[in-house]
Amino acid sequence: MVLMIIAVLVVLGLCLGSFINALVWRLHEQELESSKSSPKKAYLRQLSVKKGRSICPECKHELAFKDLIPVISWISLSGRCRYCGKPIAWQYPAVELGTAGLFVASYVWWPHTFDVVQKLVFIVWLAILTGLVALFVYDIRWKLLPNRLTYPLTSLAALMAIISIVAANRPFTALLNMIGAVLVGGGLFYILFQVSDGKWIGGGDVRLGWLLGLIIGTPARSLLFIFLAAIGGSLVTAPGLATGKLNRTSVIPFGPLLIAGAIVVQLFGGDILHWYRATFITF
Repeated sequence: MVLMIIAVLVVLGLCLGSFINALVWRLHEQELESSKSSPKKAYLRQLSVKKGRSICPECKHELAFKDLIPVISWISLSGRCRYCGKPIAWQYPAVELGTAGLFVASYVWWPHTFDVVQKLVFIVWLAILTGLVALFVYDIRWKLLPNRLTYPLTSLAALMAIISIVAANRPFTALLNMIGAVLVGGGLFYILFQVSDGKWIGGGDVRLGWLLGLIIGTPARSLLFIFLAAIGGSLVTAPGLATGKLNRTSVIPFGPLLIAGAIVVQLFGGDILHWYRATFITF
């Protein structure tokens, strides 16, 4: 049974990873085309997430089913478009495999027993995780966290929060914790945004902070994912600064670090906080 569930999650993750690749590219292309003085309506219709057919990002040739099999198509084509021969970025199989890996990891290390409520929460979490990966990829590529992804994700996070609060042994306490988590998750970034007039951190990061706080659920866990993101940021920027590839004015997307920290906390936050309290808080 467990192996069957893992197999289903792998296939689902690969397919949704392929969807994520198409989604982020289409959203970005839509923004670029819409910003032009004379946007091509036919091209915008082709870019529709709901109705548009998959196309090559380079030659815009419509792709056949055999071109769309996650990972396998990329390997069989040696990482090149069947129609124009131009390279297909390694991002495509990496996102597909990464999404599948996150789905399986979420199931294996889910911190709660899979009762009826947690099964429902887990399903919503997989939908949220898909959106978080899309935000992760978008921010790395274009240093932007689009509201067209953030707002629907916030709605899903609110749904997961409501389910968790209603099912909690102490709903009022769970509600207070959730409010505290949101205030910590986005409040710190909001203050930094206001103090720096948007120079230190972007508005998208503020909205992402509210969103992740809603997912995480408690103030302590919100502090933890921010701390982990800060550690990750130091590990990413320190080598670049040391080698001269980065300088103090370089723009580093912080969204992916926040998302990675939140995923770690969602799966392992309870264990990390328990270890911290047992090790450093002895009174």
